[in-house]
Formats: sequence, structure tokens, C-alpha cells
Amino acid sequence: MNFNWDVFWQYLLQPSGVYLTGLWLTCLISVLAMLLGCVLGLAAALLRLSKNPLLHLPVRLYVWLMRGTPLLVQIVFLYTALAAGGIFRFEDIELFGLIIPGNIQAAIIALGLNEGAYMAEIIRAGIGAVDKGQYEAGRSLGMGFGKLMRRIVLPQAFRVIVPPLGNEFNVMLKNTTLVSVIGVQELLLSTQMVTSATFRVFELYLVVAIYFLTLTTLWGFFQRWLENRFGQSDRPSAPPPAASRMFGRSTLKLLRGR
Repeated sequence: MNFNWDVFWQYLLQPSGVYLTGLWLTCLISVLAMLLGCVLGLAAALLRLSKNPLLHLPVRLYVWLMRGTPLLVQIVFLYTALAAGGIFRFEDIELFGLIIPGNIQAAIIALGLNEGAYMAEIIRAGIGAVDKGQYEAGRSLGMGFGKLMRRIVLPQAFRVIVPPLGNEFNVMLKNTTLVSVIGVQELLLSTQMVTSATFRVFELYLVVAIYFLTLTTLWGFFQRWLENRFGQSDRPSAPPPAASRMFGRSTLKLLRGR
């Protein structure tokens, strides 16, 4: 087998500036797109709860469209097709003294829009998992919809949302490779640039695979900590008192004035 160990260890342990740029962009785009997706998902999930068709029908259309079309098509359409049709073109902008290229803007928005559709369903499921008695207890205290969600429903729904939220970010890290088609120099495109100069394809693609495996493994440890800290425990516990089962601990604290 024609495998050059020197090239492999060199780029694995002493990555070039091209690789470091790709690694930094991969992490940055993943975090920003995930934050955008969470904000959109929360807004969409809350609008889905409305009985007004003018509010929940556009959200249903958005979720259907984003989940029913390939992410790669969405990225190319947002950055290339809109510009070709004369509808909208992403231009470089300056923010806090930094120049943000248009393709990076498009990458973050496309990934965030796609993620928002999936997060909307995850958050909606988390809200639906909260017992209906929690809503009645909150309304009996005179809480409006916003305060009810903020103080009672969402904190309890977050325990259900945490595990799939962590999995979605894991997928987001790997989905950043798709934005290479619009010229964003993330890890995959950085690897392609190096291989075009060194012609060591097998070694360098093995290196980038290890980089992604390292990123997802590190995130897996952090996700595990989040689940233990905020999520539902896997360990069996003693059944809660009857009052807690009926109203929930957080609602009982409010009822007791704590």
C-alpha cells in the first residue's frame, strides 16, 4: 500500500495554517448556525401552538419545505440561485472591524434555516411532554402565555430537549462539509486544497476524518455532561410524591411562594 506515514503524522500533529483556518471556520459556522437554528426553532414551535391559521400555517410550510428538500440544494439555492435570478446577492460586510465574506454568511443562514425546522419539532415535542396540569396550575396563578412558558413549561421541556439538541449539533458539525460547494474554506475544502498541492489523497482525507472524529467525540463528552446536568437522568429514582406528580416540583414551589 502506498501510504506515506511522514505526511500523515505531519498534518495530523502539526497542521498547516490552511487546516487551522478550516478547523476554526468549521467550529464557528457550526456554533452560529446552531444558535440561529435554536432561535428559529423556538419561535416556530411557539407559533405552532397558536390556533390562528395565519401564525401556524406559515410555520408548517417552513418546516415542510426545509425538511423535505436536501440541505445541499438549500445551500446552493440560497447563495447561487438567488444571485443568478437577480433576487438577492450576498455581499461581503464589515462587522466589528472584521470582513465577513458573503459565502460564509450564506452558509450560516442556510444551515441555520435548515436546523430551525428540525429544532422546531424537537422543541414542540418537549413542550408537548409537559403535563397539562402544569398549564392549569400556571393559569390559576394568573400567568400569561409568555410568563407561563418562561417560568414553568420551557424549563421542564428543556430536560426533554437536551439529548436531541446535542445530537443535532453533532450532525451540524458534519454538515458544515456541504458548504464547501460555495467556496467556504472549512475542513473539507482545506483538505482538498492541500491534496491538490501534495497529491497525498488517502493520508490527508484520513487526517480530516480523525479531526471530525475528535470534534464529535469532544462534543459527545460535553453533551453527556449537559444531559447529566439538565437532562433526564438514566438512573432510576424513587417515585415522587403524589403532589409532585400532579403539579410538578417547579409549580409546587410557585404555589408555596418559594
